Amino acid sequence: MSAYSEEFSIRTQGKGTYEITDQVVHAVAGAGVETGTVTVFVQHTSASLVIMENADPTARTDLEAFFDHLVPEDTPYFVHTYEGSDDMPSHIRMALTRSSEVIPVIRGRMTLGTWQGIFLFEHRRAAHKRLISVVVQGD
Repeated sequence: MSAYSEEFSIRTQGKGTYEITDQVVHAVAGAGVETGTVTVFVQHTSASLVIMENADPTARTDLEAFFDHLVPEDTPYFVHTYEGSDDMPSHIRMALTRSSEVIPVIRGRMTLGTWQGIFLFEHRRAAHKRLISVVVQGD
């Protein structure tokens, strides 16, 4: 079994979803693994990863609106607001989603479904540089 790792960064323009599927596809291709897994990890506590529909952007718009409703900013009982009113909500949104995703690799390709893509889910209003680690393991 072999292992291959790669890191890349994504610059966000604030809250929203940012597709990173192509960068992960590139890492899988560079690994030369035919059968195995790819693990994608975001190194932050105010952004997360989701596998989501990549055909119709309104699905992601609805996801973002749902999280805004589920964990609103300016919640009066939040104490952790040192970096602003979106500080604690961003941590909660990350905790409700995932910081990593594991995807099977078969015949040298990720086995994402037809309408699936991998997205960085930015939970902060301000622009950020987000670091992503990718590890591909297999034969």
